[in-house]
Amino acid sequence: MGFDHRKYVAFQPVRKTDRRWPDQVIQHAPTWCAVDLRDGNQALVKPMTVAQKQRLFDLLVKLGFKEIEIGFPAASQPDFDFCRKLIEEDRVPDDVRIQVLTQARPELIARTYEALQGAKNAIVHVYNSTSTVQREKVFGLDRAGIREIAVNGARVVKALADKQPGTNWTFQYSPESFTGTELDYAAEVIDAVNDVWRPDQGQEVIINLPATVEMATPNIFADQIEWICDHVKYREHIQISVHTHNDRGCAVAAAELAVMAGADRVEGTLMGNGERTGNMDLVTMAMNLYSQGIDPLLDLSGMAEITDVVEACTEIQTHPRHPYAGELVFTAFSGSHQDAIRKCLTPYQEGDKWEIAYLPIDPRDLGRRYEEVVRINSQSGKGGVAYVLERDYKISMPRWLQIEFSKVVQLAAETEGGEVDSDTIHRLFEDKYLAVRPEWRLRTYDLHRTDDGVTASIEFGEGERVQLSGEGLGAVEAVAAGLESRYGITLAVEAYDEFALSEGTNANAMACIRIQVDGSPHSAAALAEDTTSATLQALLSAVANHVAVAAPENARTSTA
Repeated sequence: MGFDHRKYVAFQPVRKTDRRWPDQVIQHAPTWCAVDLRDGNQALVKPMTVAQKQRLFDLLVKLGFKEIEIGFPAASQPDFDFCRKLIEEDRVPDDVRIQVLTQARPELIARTYEALQGAKNAIVHVYNSTSTVQREKVFGLDRAGIREIAVNGARVVKALADKQPGTNWTFQYSPESFTGTELDYAAEVIDAVNDVWRPDQGQEVIINLPATVEMATPNIFADQIEWICDHVKYREHIQISVHTHNDRGCAVAAAELAVMAGADRVEGTLMGNGERTGNMDLVTMAMNLYSQGIDPLLDLSGMAEITDVVEACTEIQTHPRHPYAGELVFTAFSGSHQDAIRKCLTPYQEGDKWEIAYLPIDPRDLGRRYEEVVRINSQSGKGGVAYVLERDYKISMPRWLQIEFSKVVQLAAETEGGEVDSDTIHRLFEDKYLAVRPEWRLRTYDLHRTDDGVTASIEFGEGERVQLSGEGLGAVEAVAAGLESRYGITLAVEAYDEFALSEGTNANAMACIRIQVDGSPHSAAALAEDTTSATLQALLSAVANHVAVAAPENARTSTA
């Protein structure tokens, strides 16, 4: 047949000139309802076992969900048994309402109430499809026929609830395939159902508007929600709920815009598992609110536990780029990103407002470590490499050494063809800059300052030690002069930097130096108990690199 776009008809937008939702800002979390155990479960290749369902239910309670859809007990014996298990074993907290789904068919509704016998708080969620295509091509009924199915279902729901007065009942109706239903007809059916339930007389009612299939852009869904909120009866007495699917990849955006348009409640699943491309992801939407300074009324701080449980129960792996939950979502490999993160994190103090480049939230809020933020590969730059050494080893590098050492790490990454871990970066730094040849190890130094400058005497080496002295304006220049004289070289110091190290390290200071010896550049670093020792050792190590390469004939040693 080929790839032919002409077979499809564009979704017709809502003719609306009075839309208010674009100017709204979400200021508080909606009521959440987790449907993992029903909508999520029915989408699995291998449905969950009772043990898996129990584990996931317990997690949802722990996270703070107060409304949890636990199954379709009239359509599935395992769902019926699980519902009975929760009730009979008193596993539902008093502040949690369990929700069950049923089609608007009397025998299925009756079976649903059997499953809920003895429940403290329960939501009976009844639905029938109202869309044009379902009416015409699936059921072969006109508007009146479909409306009558909904009304009859509502009557049965109410009548059976009256027979179990010990339960606090909430009624929920969904015009399934709402997005494909004419708005005036959707309102007509909703009003007919509510005329039976009479929410104005105290019955708790939820009207759920599902994007059973996502058919248009999120703004159009928001128009539909605002239109319904403006036109249905009993609006002040009912909760408007939305249940978005991800066929166009916009389920979260559609739910957020729906809340802006007047929705009070959102149904979804952890990590977005569900039919076809999935349901609205509760984790993403809740964390989006959190990132805006809004309490999501859910505790998602243990993200590792959440992903572990969801993966174990659904047998679906979490994508490494999944918003907030994926392994790599807070990780920067890009050099410019790493540099910006490092510069923002360095002055950050606990209690400051979070304004960190490339990190919309603090990873620690989700139980993640800063060690996971900057990781190094061939795309990384000086900032990332410097950050890893600072973070893990308290080693600070001057900018010139960051640039130089990042090339060493990049070469290692390109050679290995993957990520370079923290241990490898540290080993590369030690091998390249901190390694001290025994024959060049500083033993003692003596400095004498006069009005003319500094006279320096040092001793270095092992076994047969070398002693030399020189004069200069400072200790480095004086020792450099002594080295020039002894080894017949021309030495120029291009840059050197000294750092005091933080508490808890074996050394108190680090020095980095870059020199030109006979026109060849050499760099080295050293750790020591004081900055002078560190600087002089770094100088010796840099010269040693040149001497080892050049092996000059005039190099001499003398006994200490």
